[in-house]
Amino acid sequence: MDKYNLNNSYKAVVIGGSAGSFQGIVKILAQLPKTFPLPIIMCLHRLKHVRNGFVEALSIKSVVQVVEPVDKESIKKGSVYLAPSNYHMSVELGNHFSMSTEEMVNNSRPAIDITLGTAAYVYRDKLIGILLSGANRDGGLGMKHIKDKGGLTIVQEPTECMIDTMPKAALALTKIDHTLKIDEILEFLKELDKHYTK
Repeated sequence: MDKYNLNNSYKAVVIGGSAGSFQGIVKILAQLPKTFPLPIIMCLHRLKHVRNGFVEALSIKSVVQVVEPVDKESIKKGSVYLAPSNYHMSVELGNHFSMSTEEMVNNSRPAIDITLGTAAYVYRDKLIGILLSGANRDGGLGMKHIKDKGGLTIVQEPTECMIDTMPKAALALTKIDHTLKIDEILEFLKELDKHYTK
């Protein structure tokens, strides 16, 4: 019985997170099926003056290489992408990224709302959005955009979060499909993988 009503028509997974999300991200990347077929696009708040170390720390644990894309880089299946430090990362029609150094949004660059919102515009009902622990409201509006376009929305269970402001912001703005703990998000992604490998 598929409790998530999944199918194999999704085109991408987008994940946002801030304070308190790193351990959850590491756990997801470490236990993700190696066959996972969709691109995973991550926008995580990070220190703008620390350019090295973050992607390497994720890559050490991840079963799939984590890449910081450059402007106009194509989005490929089965790859994991991380928004570069101090750049807004947008998903563009034609299935590629664009980077900008425009003003901060929600006191953040990269801003989760920008990545989630542009991904929603491109992938519409073929997108899965996941929002994890965080200390500000960035990502809430992006999750609403995903929901409004027919995508599937998941937030980390607020009681599990180190800081619950971010998932609560999304829950206040729209009807989120699933509120899950990190282990359940992993179970969800593994179930999704099965739909593509049947």
